[in-house]
Amino acid sequence: MHATRDTRGFAFESTLSKVARVLTGQYGVTVAFSPDGPRVEPGRIVIPDYEFNGEVERDVLIGYLDLLVARAKHASLAQLDALPSGVAANLAQVIEDRRVCGRLLDEYPGARWFIGKLRVHAAERVRQRWPKLHWRDRLVWLVERALWDEPPTRTEASHSLLAALHAAEDLLHEARASRSTAQSIAAAQALVARVRALSAGEVNSMAFTADPVEDIDTETAASSSVPLEDDDTVLPDQDSANSPPSDRSGGAQADNAVGMGQSLADAQQPSARSEGEAGNVTAAASQARLSIPLATEFDDIRDLTGQGDSAAWRELRAQARADTAPLKEKLERALSADERTRWRREQERGEIDRTALAKLATSPGYRTPFRTQRPAKGRDVAVTLLIDRSGSMAGRKIELARQCAAALCDALTQLSFDCEVLGYCSVESAPMKQLYERQRAAGADLRRYNRFVERLDLKVYKRFGATDLSGIAAIDCGHENPDGEALAWAATRLADHQAERRILMMFSDGYPSTGDGDPQVLRSDLRERVAAIGKRGIELVGIGVLTDAVEDFYPHNVVVSRLAELPSTVFSVLSSMLLTR
Repeated sequence: MHATRDTRGFAFESTLSKVARVLTGQYGVTVAFSPDGPRVEPGRIVIPDYEFNGEVERDVLIGYLDLLVARAKHASLAQLDALPSGVAANLAQVIEDRRVCGRLLDEYPGARWFIGKLRVHAAERVRQRWPKLHWRDRLVWLVERALWDEPPTRTEASHSLLAALHAAEDLLHEARASRSTAQSIAAAQALVARVRALSAGEVNSMAFTADPVEDIDTETAASSSVPLEDDDTVLPDQDSANSPPSDRSGGAQADNAVGMGQSLADAQQPSARSEGEAGNVTAAASQARLSIPLATEFDDIRDLTGQGDSAAWRELRAQARADTAPLKEKLERALSADERTRWRREQERGEIDRTALAKLATSPGYRTPFRTQRPAKGRDVAVTLLIDRSGSMAGRKIELARQCAAALCDALTQLSFDCEVLGYCSVESAPMKQLYERQRAAGADLRRYNRFVERLDLKVYKRFGATDLSGIAAIDCGHENPDGEALAWAATRLADHQAERRILMMFSDGYPSTGDGDPQVLRSDLRERVAAIGKRGIELVGIGVLTDAVEDFYPHNVVVSRLAELPSTVFSVLSSMLLTR
């Protein structure tokens, strides 16, 4: 360890600790530098002790921080540490990193730049050590590339490695779909078993088999004296700066660990990146087109569940029920009818099926007059309502949105559906503005950001599981509307809620906007977020309040042209979705 280091006029180690506390949401988390990093400890994140001399190296260290924060927040470190050291453990960390970094990027898109820097940095380190790596460690590296859709370089593309990947394509697909640490470990163990079977000749494959001189269990690096470049296997030599990194970092490292999981004690200092690699990073970052905030620590999230005025809520609920009571009763009848028809008839045991009693009386040999109910989770649905609170919603629009939220939540709660009501806007923040001025005065490159002086103002009016709906009466207006960031926040909350189906309804009255952001980037950002949410299995609907702007962003959208029809129209749309299996 060494004294706190300083760069660009501020305490770098202290600043990383502050960022770690914001990202993890845990007070007391600290960041330290050590030659045996990277790793995560209780209350501490350890980053490799590099000597940096410029912004590129600083960004690599921030990338390490983002990677380790993702592990601390979303991975079960105990399960990973319990694995015996070896190729299965390294593969499990690779798969788990792919999963947790994906979740971090959904929450904090600004991490994409720094993880891209870290990815190029790791690729260069692997390139330097490639001739001395065991076959199994080369396989781990190529699995990492495959998980993030990153093609191997010419040097890495040996026949035996490509054959192993080809034979395990189905397992790689399962690894990409991992949703927990346990699934990542299981996928890694299945990959090891498949490659061992391939090497032993137990798997039929039209591709090459693993080299007999070295396989996944070989203890000597025979490949150090074997040429690797095959003229008939030429793949483009490129690295994806947008691909999150992955490699094992928890506990002690294997001697031949590769990628981001390797500590400085096990490898040489990294050499400078080539100009071509730096160009790839810059180009990829410029193509991301996400709206990245300068900082997120100033964003404010307030839970107002149950904190609304009781009298105002009762009045609001009475108005809402007057508008939607007939629709609710119709939905209840439809749901009940659907559930009543879900029976297995002609069973040998169960409850008596009254429709079979006549047959039982007239047919002496009849033995199946019973029925059993089919297991159905028709009401295991979580619904989130996300409301645009921008200034343009003021007046009648926000009144109807409030009434609509009251009607939907009141009805859904009575029908045993879990729901949540959220609101968002952005407002100017004095501390964030001061940070922006300091960064600009210091000559920092701010071109990749698109929100400089406004913080997010996010409110939870009714959270999942709460029975007190009075907070909905407190729905109000703010200033601007960065739709993409707010949508990602709401989708993350919804994805973390256990349910068979998840529905997210977005209320908007126009295009995304902030006081200091590029409108084109904001629109591109929203399209990217909508696409990402769809891939996560969330059913997303855009509700346009006196605007057809939602048609430009949401594949499933509804335009409400008359404010008075907002509650009934939205309720009808939601009812149709709930009845569709």
